[in-house]
Amino acid sequence: MGASITRSIKARQRAPHRPPPILLFSFATNSLFSVKMDSLLAASQLHPAPFSPAPSSARRSPPSVLVRGASRGGRAAVRCAAVTDSILYALQHDEMFNSEEVIQWESGKSINTIAAAQGIRIRRRCRPRYPSEGSGDDKAVPRNILEQIVWDKEVEVSQRKAKKPLKKVMESSEHAPPARDFIGALTAAYSRNGVPALIAEVKKASPSRGVLRDNFHPVEIAQAYEQNGAACLSILTDEKHFQGSFENLETIRNSGVQCPLLCKEFVIDVWQIYYARSKGADAILLIAAVLPDLDMKYMLRVCRSLGMTALIEVHDERELDRVLKIDGVELIGINNRSLETFEVDTSNTRMLLEKRGNVMREKGILVVGESGLFTPDDVAYVQSAGVSAVLVGESLITEEDPGRAIAELFGKELLR
Repeated sequence: MGASITRSIKARQRAPHRPPPILLFSFATNSLFSVKMDSLLAASQLHPAPFSPAPSSARRSPPSVLVRGASRGGRAAVRCAAVTDSILYALQHDEMFNSEEVIQWESGKSINTIAAAQGIRIRRRCRPRYPSEGSGDDKAVPRNILEQIVWDKEVEVSQRKAKKPLKKVMESSEHAPPARDFIGALTAAYSRNGVPALIAEVKKASPSRGVLRDNFHPVEIAQAYEQNGAACLSILTDEKHFQGSFENLETIRNSGVQCPLLCKEFVIDVWQIYYARSKGADAILLIAAVLPDLDMKYMLRVCRSLGMTALIEVHDERELDRVLKIDGVELIGINNRSLETFEVDTSNTRMLLEKRGNVMREKGILVVGESGLFTPDDVAYVQSAGVSAVLVGESLITEEDPGRAIAELFGKELLR
């Protein structure tokens, strides 16, 4: 495990800092892979040339490049006059822009068909209203809790983007304090204490348990966690199902808490990543059960451009295999809880690490054990399986003193 941590640190030191984002593909928009020009124009190291709709004659013009643009109503060709100096040239030669998913979509396959081929069971609807507010097709019934959350999140993000477009959120993120080293904090805590580093969660409620803590004061809880040895904090920001908020994230960041902060959100659009960064997040959760491969690849690119860490969460072997094929993954969380049924099985972590632990160690990926951890034996169990950190919420937040509950969870006081 120590060698794995060392490799991860060295890999981070070698990685180029703040590479520019180039393009944006997202299932959260009305089209599958929409090129967001405001995102492209914000790429600091690329300079766009003037562009215009391409006439048919442009197809025969050697100095120009035809670049695919996607919209719900059809495809649009875009001509770029100064090929070698343009963002559109970069798009034409970007591996994601020419990925299999894009080709499949252009051939007429639907968003959900492409996602299902990757094992994703969560359907996307992209409706302007919450499912419970419509009638007929707009009032479709989700198949599980996670699908309900995602459908609601689509509406929420759409409404938020209407009030504050991506370009403005990107500008706000540039004024945020530099992101803190989330993985560095985990590796230091692991070395310091000899037990998995703790990501302590500030969480008021859950869909399965309802309100977990009536006397909920986010800053006090965060400070107590930090004072009692938490390496990092996880802040729930989903409002509808977890009673969290981005305001809680921002307030904790501005309170003087020094721990790196994970934005625990159901991310479906890069808008949420930029918004989280603008509120002070140092890391963000990406859920493989929700996000197709292409979205995860691009979101990792955006995270790197912002100096953020991405914690990619998996629950089963197929999700893990998908994630392991993606370059640049540094932190994987194995959730013992199925987000579709909310059932918990702590042996899930051991099972997946027995099958793929060697691959993760070779890649220098740190593993986080999530859910179902209530006792020192639970922590020891996932540590012996190979995790470097644990993310714990319910077993701490339900105690009278969440900070002091950390020592009970680990069976000893954690060094800060």
